[in-house]
Amino acid sequence: MAALILLLAMRTYEETGVAHARSNGTLHTAEATITKLTSHTTSGRDGGGQDGGSGDWTVTTKYTVELRVGDETKTVDGVPNDSANDLQEGQLVEAGLWHGRVVEIAGRDVWPGWHPGGWDITLVVLYPLIMGYLIALAMTAAAYLAGLGGRVRLERQHRLGPWGFGFVVGVAAVFVLIVCAAFGNSIAYWPVVPVGAGTAAALVGLRGALRRARATHVADPSSGSAPAQV
Repeated sequence: MAALILLLAMRTYEETGVAHARSNGTLHTAEATITKLTSHTTSGRDGGGQDGGSGDWTVTTKYTVELRVGDETKTVDGVPNDSANDLQEGQLVEAGLWHGRVVEIAGRDVWPGWHPGGWDITLVVLYPLIMGYLIALAMTAAAYLAGLGGRVRLERQHRLGPWGFGFVVGVAAVFVLIVCAAFGNSIAYWPVVPVGAGTAAALVGLRGALRRARATHVADPSSGSAPAQV
């Protein structure tokens, strides 16, 4: 789980950094030469019926672009046809770089962003699990801090309700982001939004649970002579 969280954090940092650099024009630019241009064409139907036979036939072409930037050779995979249009081998172009990674070629976006392949699809599929784990960690830390100094502590079963509430809020935020992305309004740092919303909701619920536990402890001090385990 720690490895998944670290990988998700790194990918979120990359996408956020690239988006920020492109928006404010701080990409590092360098002259580059296209040394190799390879096309990859796939075809198939785009769906339609249950048997997949009533959809339109589509042909998709993507390119692998190899560049020489100074003494280094850099390769960019999955460049869409509209971004690679008119590029030729031997052509001198200006490359936009972010920490040494090619983001733009001749002013055209070639950064893949969040895409359904590699580790990205794994992170997307496992995101609810990662989100739930992070919310649980935040709640455990908050409950521990609230219980310092001999104050009332919450047992695990008392934290299930607030955690469930936070998880539902996080899942709802995921669906909102999916709808926004369908209309072209996607954000690079999207993984932060559901975790943040879910954690905030869970902590609000945890605060209520702590108040109820303290009220019970004050009303019946003998029942709370020993703090419960966090």
